[in-house]
Amino acid sequence: MGMPITVDVGGASGGVLVDAVFDYFAHIDRRFSTYRSDSEIAAINRGDLPVREWSGEMMEVMALAARTKTETDGYFDIRGPDGSLDPSGIVKGWAIRNAARIVGAAGVGDFFIEAGGDIQSCGRNASGLDWSVGIRNPFNADEIIKIVYPRGHGVATSGTYVRGQHIYNPLRLGDAITEIVSLTVIGSDVFEADRFATAAFAMGRDGILFLEQTAGVEGYVVGSNGRATPTSGFGAFCQS
Repeated sequence: MGMPITVDVGGASGGVLVDAVFDYFAHIDRRFSTYRSDSEIAAINRGDLPVREWSGEMMEVMALAARTKTETDGYFDIRGPDGSLDPSGIVKGWAIRNAARIVGAAGVGDFFIEAGGDIQSCGRNASGLDWSVGIRNPFNADEIIKIVYPRGHGVATSGTYVRGQHIYNPLRLGDAITEIVSLTVIGSDVFEADRFATAAFAMGRDGILFLEQTAGVEGYVVGSNGRATPTSGFGAFCQS
């Protein structure tokens, strides 16, 4: 999916499960990658695949994207300015959540899965401690400015400090998002965190207000002025 993936699974069956997780991600890449000419989404965008022939997974993701667009007042939209469909903003968190379910179904309660900065963890690490996630300083990649303890929740970060202006406001096409540079969301799982992180970032400075008013999520935004603003419940996840 054009991003690094980390899987940490304990126990004797760890190696087999890691292989199963990476096989699943490879499958998702073949279906949803906009970087592959042979993917299902590429065929859809070329007009080669009518809706009646879309896979069940594609239909599920499209339905989730439509729901998210409604819930975010249009700030989440998988249709790009050129009219093509790019479900990347929702597929990543959805796929990580599904991979976590593969591990959980195998009876493993301690694991950590991360893809492109989006994370689902459960239980404890090899040292017997709660998994922790560091939020990078968007102005200094070698510095961690906040440590969170998800405790089974999902974590997702959207920003422009690594990939540049790749997130756009679908309600104001052509306007770069410059007021904020990083936004981290904690949700009930990584899918919820990921979809709302994308939408909230597209809102710019109003994104943190949207998260404050949305049940089940917390956020932490870093503005272009270097000032960080959390939602009122974010601090609960920063206590070890």
